[in-house]
Amino acid sequence: MVVLMKSGRARPLWSFPAVLIACAVLSFISGFFFASTLIVPDSSAGDPHRLRLTEMKLDRMPALPHGVTGEPRSSVIPFQILSWKPRAFYFPNFATAEQCEAIIQIAKLSLKPSTLALRKGETAESTQGIRTSSGTFVSASEDSTGTLDQIEQKIAKVTAIPREQGEAFNILRYEIGQR
Repeated sequence: MVVLMKSGRARPLWSFPAVLIACAVLSFISGFFFASTLIVPDSSAGDPHRLRLTEMKLDRMPALPHGVTGEPRSSVIPFQILSWKPRAFYFPNFATAEQCEAIIQIAKLSLKPSTLALRKGETAESTQGIRTSSGTFVSASEDSTGTLDQIEQKIAKVTAIPREQGEAFNILRYEIGQR
């Protein structure tokens, strides 16, 4: 449709951006309306999780049990995002001073000089002095104090990954001047 102006020139009734916005709004509304009528769930299987919300009888819906890392109540573990690429988060006070001291005491018993995975052509002598720290691996099952068990539970809660999929703790000790 065209509008005739006083000057005798014709101009369109709708500008291009207005037509584009109108088409987008109409597409959204029609998609919203038709999606609920075209997609009909198969309720014959009797699975209450597949029914639409309007078809559910909430008194028949069983309560879901807590997951492996689930908790009966919500809790907050404060954190700060340091970087998205690579993904790095900072959890202040993730472990208490007492827990840190207990971990140090556990690790002291089995610390050994750190090693390197040698690449093709490298020898232990040629890489000597590159890594000077000492370290050990400790699992929660080796800790009689239960400290590592508490830390593992907290890690599982923060990451939402079950404890069974975790690894032993890699504990490293760097003295002043070591690398």
